[in-house]
Amino acid sequence: MGEDNMAKAFRIAFVTIGQTPRIDIVPEMMTDITAGLTDTEVTCQEFGVLDGLSDTELTALHAQDGEHSFATRLKSGDEIVTSKKLTEERLNLILQTIDNQGFNLIVLLCTGTHITPLKNTLVIEAQRIVDATVNALTDDGTLGVILPLERQINDFHERHVFKGKTQLVAASPYAGGDIEKKAAELSDCSFVIMHCMGYSGEMLERARTTCKAPVLLSRRIVSGVIRQMI
Repeated sequence: MGEDNMAKAFRIAFVTIGQTPRIDIVPEMMTDITAGLTDTEVTCQEFGVLDGLSDTELTALHAQDGEHSFATRLKSGDEIVTSKKLTEERLNLILQTIDNQGFNLIVLLCTGTHITPLKNTLVIEAQRIVDATVNALTDDGTLGVILPLERQINDFHERHVFKGKTQLVAASPYAGGDIEKKAAELSDCSFVIMHCMGYSGEMLERARTTCKAPVLLSRRIVSGVIRQMI
């Protein structure tokens, strides 16, 4: 096969604040990202902030009362609620290592992290992509936001700056949250964002069965941006 006919290679590093493999996120995103692509071979590798940790080490990362937190997924499928500060410290160390491995893109699978800029690799920060999209769509009405944890409602406005009014509800994508019931509470909003990369396409459809307002899915917004970079 001639060089002109060979598919281009594009490597993505998916980084989760939980454990890999993220079978609940990465396959669905890769389907969205690669649909219809014929001239590029897209491959991915996953990295997890909590990979390889013992039960004792995982316990040490648990969020304490009143502390900013993340909800994420262990390899077993169980939910874990971790300290935002300690998680981000480990995340930034991992990113520095990945930066030297020749990836075309690094994608953060979390809408809420703060990272140190890298020298060699472009980073897709899910929070910045999602929040910018939401702000571009915001009108004079109320924005509905679905979050994983009740405790995240209290500090949401410290971590995300949205124009206008917001109405916040919590339904975990990992611990059987009642998405239909919570989404219904946001029916009077202008539109709704499912503000966690853990929410899936199937969960989006469940939310849309009870919510009269348009509902957006964070991972699809991010996948669309990644697709434009290939």
